[in-house]
Amino acid sequence: MDDNRLVLKSINQLLEYNFFIPSYQRGYRWNVSQVTQLLDDIWEFTQREKSGKEFYCLQPVVVKSKDNGSWEVIDGQQRLTTIRIFLSYLVKEHLKRPLKEAFKKEEFSIVYQTRPTSNDFLKDPKKDYSYIDFYYMWAAYQTTVKWFSNKDYNDCNKFLSTLLAKEDKENPIKVIWYEINGDVDTIDIFTRLNIGKIPLTNAELIKALFLGTANPKNQNQKANYKQLQIASEWDAIENKLQDESFWHFIYDKDNTKLPQHKYDTRIEYIFDLMKNNKGGEDKYFTFYKFLHEDFEKRLSPVKSPDIEGIWLDIKKYFLMFEEWYTDLELYHQIGFIIANNGDLKKIKDKASSSEMTKTKFKSYLQGEIAKLVDIDIEGLDYEKGKDKASIKRILLLTNIQTLLANPHSKSRFPFDSYKKGNWDIEHVRSQSEVELKGKDRIEWAKLVLDFYTGVSAEGNETDTYLKVIEKIPNNTDKEVCVELLGLLNGETADETFNGLYQKISAVFKEENPPNSHNISNLVLLDAGTNRAYKNAFFPIKRMEIMKKDSNGSFVPIMTKNVFMKAYSRKFDKIMYWDASDADDYLNAIKSVLDVYLNNAVE
Repeated sequence: MDDNRLVLKSINQLLEYNFFIPSYQRGYRWNVSQVTQLLDDIWEFTQREKSGKEFYCLQPVVVKSKDNGSWEVIDGQQRLTTIRIFLSYLVKEHLKRPLKEAFKKEEFSIVYQTRPTSNDFLKDPKKDYSYIDFYYMWAAYQTTVKWFSNKDYNDCNKFLSTLLAKEDKENPIKVIWYEINGDVDTIDIFTRLNIGKIPLTNAELIKALFLGTANPKNQNQKANYKQLQIASEWDAIENKLQDESFWHFIYDKDNTKLPQHKYDTRIEYIFDLMKNNKGGEDKYFTFYKFLHEDFEKRLSPVKSPDIEGIWLDIKKYFLMFEEWYTDLELYHQIGFIIANNGDLKKIKDKASSSEMTKTKFKSYLQGEIAKLVDIDIEGLDYEKGKDKASIKRILLLTNIQTLLANPHSKSRFPFDSYKKGNWDIEHVRSQSEVELKGKDRIEWAKLVLDFYTGVSAEGNETDTYLKVIEKIPNNTDKEVCVELLGLLNGETADETFNGLYQKISAVFKEENPPNSHNISNLVLLDAGTNRAYKNAFFPIKRMEIMKKDSNGSFVPIMTKNVFMKAYSRKFDKIMYWDASDADDYLNAIKSVLDVYLNNAVE
């Protein structure tokens, strides 16, 4: 749609236009609340104290020029028809004379392909059940009559004057006029618009302001060059934002302080941040903000918007994020804050303040993180639902800070993997009180069997397991493996499973257990990892996690260190995790986070 043209047109400019509604569109269907809402919105605008060239902007009307000089309406016919109904009422009941006598122009016409007499009907709607379209038009007219019933002559006059204010006047009503050019299939355009494949997004409309309305047909070579430059830089920004590592550093779909939207065009996120769009009913909030605050107010002496200045503001906004991304300390600090419901706009505004140096900014971020982890770490309890968010936050920060603590490391914590992988809290040493049922029993049996045999068969490859089991020298181990294989083949009755579980538990019996639900027995692990981990013994979990790491799957560094027992002062029991290991791990957590735990800032 790059050859298309977007402009703003006042309703006055649309007078005497001829609109054609093709048969592929549904008929007129606006109800009482929709008609009333539009009347209320226009009326509110007439009452508002306005500054400068403020105007009320309706949502887009998408059109294509026809050979006979009329306009085929691809999108926006409900709105146009409703405005036409307002005009019919005001001409008939208020002006009581032809519109051309008062405004030097006639009303615009609307002809529905399936209802050739629709334009005549719209001039003076009457109760008519012959066509469902006419019934809805008449109902909309009656809603208009009722709405104006408590308005006096001056009110009606003010409403009409505002509705038909001229383009060169200060406060007109306008539509976003999107003109499709070239040899295109309008049915295809309509279909794609209405199933959301090419919606008129804020980003698309803002781009049109830069590359369409900003550059009239008689533009000079310098303007053409600027247009190409903006288009090229726009694409470069979008390409960077499509980089998942960069995107998930600054965006989090679960962060309530960030704009929430499905960003197919990700540069729109930058625009939403700039205009503080918190989301709401106004789909085109950000576009209107740019229109009013930048393109309308930032006019040069020759009445053209300061295109270069507006675009420079956007680039500076984005480039600050890019600068943070390249600084590993800022990347990790800001990434952690955003992953914990931090306000990116607030951080950006703080960084942009005149007195802020880079050193002061990093100190500010450190203080913000300190607030997030100002917690009694040793008192956290996994079984207390309110503590789970704090535990997850602490575990995330320990992994991030471990990377930062190494001045020679160039590693980045992958926020994209973390946010897309549904990461959760996992017990290092199993919760023995958790009872396994059904499929969980089979998954547990497979993990234990893989540990005994060293085989990682996809599914239940009985022959593969049997060949290995035959070579196991220890008869007790061999018997256990055969029984595990039976579980994989469906022998999961309670008595069978419980007996085998107790037998294997005796083999892996661990002395001196840690506090199961204390953070010293918890790590960060993706929730998609085998569900049976909740009852898997430490060496089996260790085996699976090392396997994931060796296969290139992301395993957080502290999680990996825990299962390698890198924090344990005693290395005599590599296959077990006990209270002393947990204590050493807790001390490591506190040591890694010392810079934050002892520096909480109000």
